[in-house]
Amino acid sequence: MFSLEHLSVVSHNSLAPPFALQHGWPQALALRVFKMPQIIGKNSYWNPSRQPKRLVFLQKVLKTAPFTLLLLVCSISSQLQGATPSFRETAAQVDQLLMQELFKDVSQGELADTTDDQTFLRRVWLDLAGQLPPAEQVILFVLDKDPAKRQQLVDNLLSDQRFGKHWASYWRDVILYRRTEEQALLSAQALTDYLSEHLNANTPWDQVASEFVTATGNVRENGNAAVIMAQGGRPEETAAELTRIFMGIQIQCAQCHDHPYDSWKREQFHELAAFFPRVAVRPDRSAMQRTFIVVANDRPARRKRKQNNNNRRRGTPEHHMPDLDNPSAAGTLMIPALFTTGQRLALDVKDSERRAALAAWMTSPDNAWFSKALVNRLWSEMVGEGFREPIDDLGPDRETRAPQTFEFLAQAFTQSGYNIKWLFKTISATQAYQRQSRSRQNAAGIPFAANRPRRLRADTLFNTLLTVLDAKEQDLGGRRNSARRSRGRNGPRAVFNKLFEYDPSEPQVSVTGSIPQALAFMNSSAIHRSARSGRGLGSLLQNIPDNQDLLTELYLKCLAREPNPHEQTTCLLHVKQTQNRLQAFEDILWALINSAEFQYRT
Repeated sequence: MFSLEHLSVVSHNSLAPPFALQHGWPQALALRVFKMPQIIGKNSYWNPSRQPKRLVFLQKVLKTAPFTLLLLVCSISSQLQGATPSFRETAAQVDQLLMQELFKDVSQGELADTTDDQTFLRRVWLDLAGQLPPAEQVILFVLDKDPAKRQQLVDNLLSDQRFGKHWASYWRDVILYRRTEEQALLSAQALTDYLSEHLNANTPWDQVASEFVTATGNVRENGNAAVIMAQGGRPEETAAELTRIFMGIQIQCAQCHDHPYDSWKREQFHELAAFFPRVAVRPDRSAMQRTFIVVANDRPARRKRKQNNNNRRRGTPEHHMPDLDNPSAAGTLMIPALFTTGQRLALDVKDSERRAALAAWMTSPDNAWFSKALVNRLWSEMVGEGFREPIDDLGPDRETRAPQTFEFLAQAFTQSGYNIKWLFKTISATQAYQRQSRSRQNAAGIPFAANRPRRLRADTLFNTLLTVLDAKEQDLGGRRNSARRSRGRNGPRAVFNKLFEYDPSEPQVSVTGSIPQALAFMNSSAIHRSARSGRGLGSLLQNIPDNQDLLTELYLKCLAREPNPHEQTTCLLHVKQTQNRLQAFEDILWALINSAEFQYRT
């Protein structure tokens, strides 16, 4: 896209800023780079003699890394749009818009009240840290009279390293669950580490997305190569997944025909795939352990031989749209173009430049789908239902719940500079998030009138078990499971995830438990063994002689609340009738772990 040849023409014509605008630079960035005192437009004129050093510097940047400056545009352009909006004011405006759009004629009983402190504490710990709060913090939080304590809790959890780790596992599942290449699981740990680092550092979301689009390298080392690896480096699947994940659009339905539900055309799908023909995934035979390398090759193949697109070891110079009437034909040569904005490149552009251009265009404030995709996804995770469902199939012709609210929050997120933690803070500060939880009784109910229960993801559920049982990961494996083996693909967490995982992009209403999952909880010898260990229930039995106090401690550990009078009466009666304190409290612990309340975030 940008090259030294381009810059030479620009410098000779003294039209650098207009050229930058024509190639996708935001106006504010062009002003910033070239220090233009006047407004840049079609008729503006730039005098190169005033800023020769600046242009020479720019020439050096483009010569050494043609797409580096474009990625810089991607990462800082949103910061030039204006000051970051106040999350409190944004949250208040969101609630006000929801009231106008959805709740104006709602009766008092239809709108859920604000939830109590104990429920909020458990909810926000599970949402932001993926773990249960410590039992002692439940009591302290309830007794705290500071009106700002909820926001302080959110701030503390967003600063906790567990925040990045929790949401990294979420995005790992988003990226790998729909993999078409099974070997992509080799990238899981690198992907989790990469995301955890960036999420904790609050790297702007546009920069994260751009690094996935432009990724190369060893998939065991470069976590951002996971999306391409998950689709085997195939241009069609890679393009479709990147737009699904980062733009919330499933354009793959237009691969063989025009999209049946949206306005996207078949040609637009293949123009998108034309950004990735030179990308491939190769096995690294020199490595000590099996791995794969995402590579990009701008050199055409030496020999013309038919490429197996399901096993791409080498890319192709350009992408062709297959001829459905004559599959053996070469097909139509496609020019790289982004279907949502209409921006396009010329043919024979280097891979690094074409993917950098796509990254910049996808994450530009001009492409509203980018911010809407993340806003809709996180709102759904936090509130329990999205503005549009499914959350990864937005589409221009989809029905939207509270469209003005959705548009406002997406624009505010863009204005924040794609600040991820800002978005979490904003959503958690809304009344919509802090309402009491109610189950989904029917699809015709009023959206966002209550927070909706959400089944815990596998990693979070595993974390809650470790917390409740005071166990280590290897404790929930077989008797011969060592600490070293517990971290592998066949360790306790990995085995647990295979059984309890679900696609996080699916609507929550369709996520249900299964009989194998229920049997695993009820009959697991590892759980039973850990419950009796000295660190778990055994320690509580020794240190808490009073049965009522012990019962309260179990409830605080498992459900982050105290037992209600009925639960207290029933449990203490069971302890008395059993006449075996260990057995009685094992039964109670077993019942709590197997309860829907334990396995759901409410």
